[in-house]
Amino acid sequence: MSRLVIVVERKEDWTSYYPSEDVISVQEYLEQPNDDASGKRVQVINLCRNYKYLGHGYYCSLLAEARGHRVIPSVRTISELARKALYSLALEYLDKSLDKALADHPFGSTDGFTLTLYFGRTEIEPLQDLARQLFEAFPCPLLLVEFRRNDSWHITGIKPGSLHKLRDDQEDHFANVLDAFNRKIWRRPRSRRLVRFDLAILQDPDEAFPPSNRKALKNFIRVGKRLGIEVDLIEKKDFSRLAEYDALFIRETTSVSDHTYRFAKRAESEGLVVLDDPASILRCTNKVYLTDLLRAHKLGMPATEILYKDRPHELDNLGERLGFPLVLKIPDGSFSRGVIKVEDQQALLKVTAELFERSVLLLAQEFFYTEYDWRIGMLNHKPIFACKYFMSKGHWQIYDHRPDAQEVSGDFQTLPVEEVPREVLELATTTANLIGDGLYGVDLKQAGDKVVVIEVNDNPNIDAGIEDVHLQDELYAAVLLEFVRRLELKRKGQPWSENQEGVI
Repeated sequence: MSRLVIVVERKEDWTSYYPSEDVISVQEYLEQPNDDASGKRVQVINLCRNYKYLGHGYYCSLLAEARGHRVIPSVRTISELARKALYSLALEYLDKSLDKALADHPFGSTDGFTLTLYFGRTEIEPLQDLARQLFEAFPCPLLLVEFRRNDSWHITGIKPGSLHKLRDDQEDHFANVLDAFNRKIWRRPRSRRLVRFDLAILQDPDEAFPPSNRKALKNFIRVGKRLGIEVDLIEKKDFSRLAEYDALFIRETTSVSDHTYRFAKRAESEGLVVLDDPASILRCTNKVYLTDLLRAHKLGMPATEILYKDRPHELDNLGERLGFPLVLKIPDGSFSRGVIKVEDQQALLKVTAELFERSVLLLAQEFFYTEYDWRIGMLNHKPIFACKYFMSKGHWQIYDHRPDAQEVSGDFQTLPVEEVPREVLELATTTANLIGDGLYGVDLKQAGDKVVVIEVNDNPNIDAGIEDVHLQDELYAAVLLEFVRRLELKRKGQPWSENQEGVI
């Protein structure tokens, strides 16, 4: 039997309903220890007032997924509903039935209206099938769907609704549907099958720190021909061409808030094999998720605390708990950006004030200096390359973004996987396997017997002259052959990935 947790922004948002021990505030949920030993499956209904990126509602769903809880809405749904370019993909096939459904309804004589859906249910019976399809595409407790008519009816917008804005009659309907919904299992539809073998590599020729340099991209093309894969380089402007390909390999720095996630999601919806898949992007681009994941599985990491914008008093003794200097991190930073070392309490207060303007949560971490970081490249649960990345000259990070930096990045040493210390390789493998079966770069630090995970990258660097020094063409072939394996399984109608069903 599962345990239900209903999360609200403020306790007063639930005053119109019967009191329930299942209802907690978002702050209580975020601070709740992940120590449920009952073995019950936990289902979370996130009813925060909004789900804006890096806000309370967003973090509620993010941490629910890290804790292994089933949550609605998921971070994927939140991200899709935040961008019309993403959610419009699922609406293309729904407009066709609207004219017939609204022909005999009073709304049919208007130029437009907004419909509230409650867990995929509506009181307008002709639109019930449409409501169900919208909920299957975007599982969210409350959805506001905007309909407009020109020559015919169209869905022009869709966004999450808010519990505290419901009218009295809507509150009654919501309560009844919530009771029925809690007895159901949440599922997602299977993706479509593919029939061809062409690979698109998404890249940005102007990116300052791309995951693969120009020579590496040429190597993928050259090795791909040898393996029978036609490899094309595409850019952001080629979004409409995705359906021409069988697979997508993202070689841009990813973010859930830009076009890289949009490409991954569109590719998945078209049935393409994708690296990075949307689930991996969501999991890897936010360090709060990783922190909670490592804690839940008791894996090594530097001493870390999550800082809340609404709890400034917790900064008072942070230096005593973690020691100075300590490191502050924006949850979605990359390439050492958004990572700041502070030396004392005055600097701590100044930097957190600045960073809290960008995110309601921050990470504070003990300063764990080493001369180099390990990077273990993982693909489908197996290590494929290993590098030591040394700190840049005169700096404490690999990348130095200061204007007067002596060098942009430090030196490196690439070595055979079998020469990596066993404890480093085991921790990297265990950590990556918790994320998924994609292509990951696990960054670790080692000091004596202590090994800790720093972060997991969903699109690790594969650069000619660095990561390929030991394996040469075999490294490019290893990645491309994984695409071939998945494509062949997909052709046979067999599952090729644990993330294929879209469950995070």
